[in-house]
Amino acid sequence: MVHDKLENGRPNGDGGINGGGNLAKMSPYYAPKFLGADSPQFKLLHAAMQERILIIDGAMGTMIQRHDLHEADFRGAEFVEHKAKNLKGNNDLLSITQPEIIYGIHREYLLAGADIVETNTFSGTTIAQADYEMQDLVYRLNFESARLARRACDDVARETGIPRFVAGAVGPTNRTLSISPSVERPEFRNVTFDELVTAYTEQIKALLDGGSDIILVETIFDTANARAALYAIQVIFEEDAYPAVPVFISGTIVDKSGRTLSGQTGEAFVISVGHANPMCIGLNCALGAPEMRPFIENISRVTPAYVICYPNAGLPNAFGGYDETPKSMATDIAAFAEAGLVNIVGGCCGSTPDHIRAIANAVKDKTPRRPSTDLFHDHLMLSGLEPMRVGPNGLFINIGERCNVAGSRRFLKLIKDNKFEEALDVALKQVESGAQVLDINMDEGMLDGKSVMPKFLNLISGEPDIAKVPLCIDSSNFEVILAGLKCTQGKPIVNSISLKEGEKDFLHKARIIQRFGAAVIIMAFDELGQAAETERKVEICTRAYNLLREHLNFNPEDIIFDPNILTIATGMEEHANYGRYFIETCRIIKATLPGARISGGVSNLSFSFRGNDVVREAIHSVFLYHAIKAGMDMGIVNAGALPIYDDIEPKLLKLCEDLLWNRDPEATEKMLLYAQGMSKSAGGKEEEKEAWRSLPVQQRLEHALIKGIDEYVTTDTELCRQLTDLYPRPLNVIEGPLMKGMGVVGDLFGAGKMFLPQVIKSARVMKKAVAHLIPFMEEERERDIQKRLAEGGLAEVQDPNSFYQGTIVLATVKGDVHDIGKNIVGVVLGCNNFKVVDLGVMTSIEKIVEACIREKADIVGMSGLITPSLEEMVHNANEFQRLGMRIPILIGGATTSKTHTAVKIAPKYSCPVIYVPDASKSVVVCSSLLDEKQREDLILDVQDEYEDLREEHYESIAERKFWTLEQARARAPNFAFDEIRRPNFVGVKGFRDYPLESLVSLIDWKPFFDLWGLRGKYPNKSFPNIFKDADIGQEAEKVYKEAQVVLQKILSKKLLQATGVLGIFPCNSRGDDIIIYDSTRGMIKFLFI
Repeated sequence: MVHDKLENGRPNGDGGINGGGNLAKMSPYYAPKFLGADSPQFKLLHAAMQERILIIDGAMGTMIQRHDLHEADFRGAEFVEHKAKNLKGNNDLLSITQPEIIYGIHREYLLAGADIVETNTFSGTTIAQADYEMQDLVYRLNFESARLARRACDDVARETGIPRFVAGAVGPTNRTLSISPSVERPEFRNVTFDELVTAYTEQIKALLDGGSDIILVETIFDTANARAALYAIQVIFEEDAYPAVPVFISGTIVDKSGRTLSGQTGEAFVISVGHANPMCIGLNCALGAPEMRPFIENISRVTPAYVICYPNAGLPNAFGGYDETPKSMATDIAAFAEAGLVNIVGGCCGSTPDHIRAIANAVKDKTPRRPSTDLFHDHLMLSGLEPMRVGPNGLFINIGERCNVAGSRRFLKLIKDNKFEEALDVALKQVESGAQVLDINMDEGMLDGKSVMPKFLNLISGEPDIAKVPLCIDSSNFEVILAGLKCTQGKPIVNSISLKEGEKDFLHKARIIQRFGAAVIIMAFDELGQAAETERKVEICTRAYNLLREHLNFNPEDIIFDPNILTIATGMEEHANYGRYFIETCRIIKATLPGARISGGVSNLSFSFRGNDVVREAIHSVFLYHAIKAGMDMGIVNAGALPIYDDIEPKLLKLCEDLLWNRDPEATEKMLLYAQGMSKSAGGKEEEKEAWRSLPVQQRLEHALIKGIDEYVTTDTELCRQLTDLYPRPLNVIEGPLMKGMGVVGDLFGAGKMFLPQVIKSARVMKKAVAHLIPFMEEERERDIQKRLAEGGLAEVQDPNSFYQGTIVLATVKGDVHDIGKNIVGVVLGCNNFKVVDLGVMTSIEKIVEACIREKADIVGMSGLITPSLEEMVHNANEFQRLGMRIPILIGGATTSKTHTAVKIAPKYSCPVIYVPDASKSVVVCSSLLDEKQREDLILDVQDEYEDLREEHYESIAERKFWTLEQARARAPNFAFDEIRRPNFVGVKGFRDYPLESLVSLIDWKPFFDLWGLRGKYPNKSFPNIFKDADIGQEAEKVYKEAQVVLQKILSKKLLQATGVLGIFPCNSRGDDIIIYDSTRGMIKFLFI
């Protein structure tokens, strides 16, 4: 909605993208129209971005935190009795309960120079609001948020004379379509595409009704979720009579690997959402400007849209805050502008009006990026986790055919037998053999394709080595195709639709496919049937092409024709020219239908020779040799079974050529005779054994965990178990080679060299290995039970928890709904014989304490992803101390750090508080805490390290913040003296010539070793374990022995005399002073200033 103030002086937009004529020059036959291009908002934004770089606002959450709001503030008067226990943290609700605060934040950003402000609706869907039991308020939340932003924009525009825009913020929700929340059930999803579309539809309609000028789909960590939002937007604009407005799309690259949380690269992300024709596309959140530079540069290079970029104010520091100053952040973003990378800039987490003001000043004279007008205009663009571009002169694209139940009996049997892991291996081998696209077909009478297709595609999304390639969703049932489209985050191919049911049905299905952003294969099939001859093939393909172009403005680069590869050598004369007809059709399509691609199912050609793979593969190779020259771009083919044309045995080659071109009427008989005279071993060529299988078994296990290969893990785990000299107990196999492999996984993930789907895959391999060991651990437990029975330990045996190493309670803290990392920790701990009690997300301290007491927990783990979670963890540690809890706390999550744990959390709790950086480290820490021999060493080591961190932190603080005297007095503690016992004596007591021998055992040897510069590494840091340290143990033992000689000399010759004195006196406070009462000297006042 743009009001009168935006209409005055509006330029007519006759340059650049979609403002006028230049867009049509992208292609002589295709002019994509950006969503909302006819709206006044688009025209005004377009004109402004031709002249300067626009500014979007900064963080809403950061500014809300400055107001130090409490539960009552979030509830306001209206929601005092609301049924949800906790509403604090539901920032969207503040648009209703604290509207002036939200309005004030918008106004601050606008006055700082923002052209665009986002609505306070990041969690404004029924899915996200379900955590607060406020689903019924979603429309109102979004409507009121948009109205507040609209009012702020109107007020500031009126005051300054500069138009301002409201961006309706559409967040990612707290669920994901591409990643399972359960490691044990990788095919499971806790939300569906349709549920997301419904939720997004309600939110977006409310944002538009409230006055939003732009719809901004932002912070996209899973592209599948974003595709649901974009689908909803298209339906709202096309079917619900809402005037179209510009759409902005902003993804989130989670780390330096350059991928989203669901594993996509930036380029693949751009391709996956490009079908929505957004006015702007870019990145926000997760990274600071310097870290974001290479990724925004890459997006700028591959999109024809304007580019938006609003990074965090640096990376989170040890306390979850952001240290990037307005000046430094503005300098970094100005460099983006100078390089011509951006059109809109601003800030995300940690940024404030000061940051926005500095950024606006830094880029005000910079030239905006000029979008390319002919970028990839002649390429078919596809994506899985990684991008694929098929250009006019590109190589042939192999579409893997073995994941087709109609074409592979083995694959069909695996699916029917519910052996999906083995079915995934079929897919993986296709990719490893060179398939660049993977065809998936579940059309079989006894299969429910609508359920099996999503299950298999969901499993694929968890296998990055498969999911990296685009998918071809193949079915004759359009409902099955839809089911597949709804769980695909990349840009796939649909195989197929046709004119079989008439033009209306054809265009209806094509429009749905277009909304999903998929390319489409169109069969040469119409109301009269399947085309066999060249003329009919061309006629149908031309008709379909013109319908798509004229009625839907369908991108011709996304049109793929399958002119029907039909079987030759059947013995029927009318079939003899089918190969030649297909090749002739390819030449004509390429000459007359610009942009269209050509595909086909190659195996159909040789169906007459079923059972003779050598003949079939030779026919396929010969056919492709000629069809590719004629213009065939891709084909469904077993990429690992294609002989090189020149390597085909000469006689067989001639027979194949004669069959293809129908040169010899006796060619079929001759090929049959040839086939009868040769054979191919039933097993085919034995695959070469992978090199890694010849490594020692421990290294094989490590390799399997890192690569996520579970084929041999049970065998290798058993081999390790049998090495009883190295691994006396089954648990030792877990603690040894398996955890070593998981440790490497953790290190690679932390370094950005592995991404989440790979880690989850590794966790499943780990679980499979441990599952093999569990029966042996149970046998060991039974032996232990019998032993304890014999020793009279029956009571302990009857405790069901005695089977486990210990009980761990895990929880994502209150206010935080992120749990992927916590779930992985739970799986890894469970795999290592710990009883894991997972309390889920949004967990209050009361629930955590209750569970710890109920489950008799040995350790509690607290997780959090967002910055406010850090404060919640400090609060939880305080409560643990207040309630007298005595169990260790483990801290983990994306925003947590060792320094924050040491400085902020650990001092609040007298028991161990330990930062655990990743899942692989959790087992080591938990095992050590529950081992009597290792526990004390670990705790001492952590205490020493944390003390050093605290000292370093406080010494590094350049600007120390102090309380005023009044504030300090107000914060004075109140002590209860009721239970203080009277000491044995009052006054002064002295000790002279105290026996030196009684003091020797009390000597702290750590300062001694520190003085010599000898510091061991855990678990050999403290005395006497320091002697075991591989690096300094020998030297430490040497100086220790030398010290013992000196010590014995001191004792024997009494070279030192020990004397001590202590005093105990009554005292009390008086104001800021302490009064001490001495029986000999009276009252003594100690002044404190």
